Amino acid sequence: MKRRNFCRFVLTLALTLLASTVFGQAERVQVTILSTTDLHGNILPLDYYTNKPDERGLAKIATLIRAARKENPQLLLLDSGDTIQGTPLEYFHNKKNNTPPDPMMLAMNALKYDAMAVGNHEYNFGLRVLEKARGEAKFPWLSANTYRKGTDQTYFTPYLVKEVNGVRIGILGLTTPGIPGWENVENYAGLEFREPVSEAEKWVRVLREKERVDVVVVAMHMGLERDLRTGELTPGQQPHENEALAIAERVPGIDVILMGHTHREVPAMILNNVLLTQANSWGKHLARVDLYLERSAKGGSWKISSKAARTIPVTDKIEADVEIAKIGEPYDKETQEWLSRVIGESDAELTAEQARFRDTAILDLVQRVQLEAGGADASMVASFNDRARIGKGPVTVRDIAGLYVYENTLVVIEVTGQQLKEALEHSAKYFRAYEPGKTAAELVDEKIPGYQFDIAEGVTYDLDLSKPFGERILNLRYRGQPLNPAQKLKLAINNYRANGGGRYLMYKDAPVVLRSSQEIRELIIDWVEKHKSIPTEPTNNWRLLPIK
Repeated sequence: MKRRNFCRFVLTLALTLLASTVFGQAERVQVTILSTTDLHGNILPLDYYTNKPDERGLAKIATLIRAARKENPQLLLLDSGDTIQGTPLEYFHNKKNNTPPDPMMLAMNALKYDAMAVGNHEYNFGLRVLEKARGEAKFPWLSANTYRKGTDQTYFTPYLVKEVNGVRIGILGLTTPGIPGWENVENYAGLEFREPVSEAEKWVRVLREKERVDVVVVAMHMGLERDLRTGELTPGQQPHENEALAIAERVPGIDVILMGHTHREVPAMILNNVLLTQANSWGKHLARVDLYLERSAKGGSWKISSKAARTIPVTDKIEADVEIAKIGEPYDKETQEWLSRVIGESDAELTAEQARFRDTAILDLVQRVQLEAGGADASMVASFNDRARIGKGPVTVRDIAGLYVYENTLVVIEVTGQQLKEALEHSAKYFRAYEPGKTAAELVDEKIPGYQFDIAEGVTYDLDLSKPFGERILNLRYRGQPLNPAQKLKLAINNYRANGGGRYLMYKDAPVVLRSSQEIRELIIDWVEKHKSIPTEPTNNWRLLPIK
């Protein structure tokens, strides 16, 4: 009996081993993807406008990347664009001394990035600067929806296929097509930007059917286009500017979307079985995606059994990586010398903290420069940095760089009084409907960025929040007289507005009187250096009502 049981046991064991050999055990692997986005030239953990340490930058992100690589050496490292613009360091490199290699490319090469999706701000300094930086990268710049104009030839590499732990991963790059609505034509000459949903569908099919990839990851310089709770589209967007949700919903075959452009932190969300994540901006967060896949031992196709994402914040406990910080040092040195140059004097401290709620001398400085440089009748300016400050005493380049943080150039257009009023009414949408007892700051519509709220100079007016949208601008006067809707004025604005940025559509087809190639920031620096003293009293040409 015992012998019979033993034989039965041996037979069972043999059959189990045979089944294991024939049918196999499932193989399982983990694939980790790290993602940065909207780094905007931030290498060192430093706020250049205050010259104080800040929890940001690729040097600190590098410490997180290296820690993750110790855990998983074969991870993928991707970026979703807006990389070579945004800090005084990158501005100085691109405009003042473009001879050395781009510092962001050097840092990203050292960290062994696998690919980068192209962002809209890559175009800010023109194609020569863009191509130089692209040529210095040891990883591909991806954009499947950027084409040579009038052809079916993509300007950038559309996708990349990488094998990680035996898994074939297709990485598709997409760029926001809103660039012609913001950028000067010469900065993207010969290129066109096609609608992202259909392009995604086309290229995902290539990855699945031709490249036979197991996983599709989209690195896109686009973000969420609508409020998930209400379904409401984000105000002020260019057509197709952000289409992450539309692509997740309508394009089959995508597993992961790494978003950018909107500077939002999105730790993780699932839509239509697509995992979406976004790492904020400036190197303040690192996004991490973990995919868990399995297949039969006979070598079948890999299937994702589970996936997760999260964002990892940069904190004061994270040390800057020595190698990456050292790459930034020589660029930082020449940038600091430029920023520290004294160009004038101020008899009082000026700040932009309240510049969106009342007239301020600090924003009037920008208005004054635009009016004089453009020989204009009126000017429109937005407050780009509510932390901008010009201290009492010596004024430096740093002060002006902190006041005017973008590479915009000056444009003067001819408008009617009616168009100017329409622009101010459009700007007034920055505030929600009036509620008694609420402050101006409490009435701001958080869906609308502050840089879309334009303030006029050269005219006087009231902005009455108690009135309906479209009827908020009252007592609009030019040279003391009510502004006639038919009266023509030369209006100084920036090129972003002139090209349609912020959906200021009333400027469309307005005759261009002047188009400067010089940045407004440089015009302000030149003005202060020439006049030495900055006016410290506002003109008080506009006010918010009925707020006291």
